[in-house]
Amino acid sequence: MTATPVPRTDTASDSDTPTEAAPATDTAAADEHTAAGAAEAVEALLLVDLQTAFVAGDEAVPDAARVLDRGRALLARARAAGALVVHLQNDGAPGTVDEPHTPGWELHLPVQPGPSETVIRKSEDDGFDGTPLGALLDGAGVRALALCGVLSEMCVAATARTALARDFRVVLPHDAHATYDIPAAAGISERVPAALSSRAAEWALGDEVEIVPRAAAVTFTAPRRGR
Repeated sequence: MTATPVPRTDTASDSDTPTEAAPATDTAAADEHTAAGAAEAVEALLLVDLQTAFVAGDEAVPDAARVLDRGRALLARARAAGALVVHLQNDGAPGTVDEPHTPGWELHLPVQPGPSETVIRKSEDDGFDGTPLGALLDGAGVRALALCGVLSEMCVAATARTALARDFRVVLPHDAHATYDIPAAAGISERVPAALSSRAAEWALGDEVEIVPRAAAVTFTAPRRGR
């Protein structure tokens, strides 16, 4: 991930930022879950770069609290179902906010290492690039996965594209990924709110990705070994 965090300016409350009536937590009632369009169960959860630099403090993405809430709930359900959980952790360049072994590089959600949960470090946007992610998913028999994390148009989108190219079924909950505002650029555009950037990023993935409105619609199952 190469983007530099943009200092927060409370953009979530700006009048030009679209808002949606998202549930306060990811424990939706049955009727709300149905309305969200329940997805067929997936066998893996990829948590993309939920690192302190991007989801905590003044330099966090504007919707960090929401993404963390959805991430915790997805993680709890994936663990309970015996699904494979992969925490992707970006190794930033020296001097960046996610430089390895700095406070901003640390994963924000606790990891429970074991046969079904692991951390994979990466140095590129694409979580498959130069990492054992593909071999891990194939070896576990994963055919379908869900993604949650940051940044929408960078590491989330790049990882989703490669997963699709490798013939995985990919589910992307709209309320479980986020990014920064795009700053205004003279002669090009005014500031683009983060919510619009995130929506454009998921739209650009095309019709192969399954975009569901709520993370509450994502269900998990244990993978069958030997894909």
